[in-house]
Amino acid sequence: MSQLDSRLAELGLTVPATSKPVAAYLPAVTSGNLVYTSGQLPMIDGVLPATGKVGSTVNADDAAHYARQCVLNGLAAARSAIGSLDRITRVVKVVGFVASDPSFTGQPGVINGASELLQDIFGEAGQHARSAVGVAVLPLDAPVEIEFVFEFA
Repeated sequence: MSQLDSRLAELGLTVPATSKPVAAYLPAVTSGNLVYTSGQLPMIDGVLPATGKVGSTVNADDAAHYARQCVLNGLAAARSAIGSLDRITRVVKVVGFVASDPSFTGQPGVINGASELLQDIFGEAGQHARSAVGVAVLPLDAPVEIEFVFEFA
């Protein structure tokens, strides 16, 4: 078992198989020593656990939980590109999109679900630059979508 798999097991988590793209793109690509993931939806076994806007049909706490699933899916995408998650040396950037009711302004709190999990998994190397953006709608009416940039050796 890899070091990262052991850490995930301690947290009661597993990285799923890579989700199949829903359009014409790759789950992740590398450039130099960086791996860039495509936007990750909170798919679980190929199904969205919820749809709709945060602040109306989806509450912020649930959306933060879905952001955590985006992390696991992002790790799966990274693994598909670099072979082993133990190669990741740093989380560089997180870009989170939250499908938001017009009155909802808690996007940073939703994306904290992802940021905090990355720090739990990677420790100091999980601290990263980040954007949290509210949008009108996301693919498949997902409540949250997140992109990741990881450094690897």
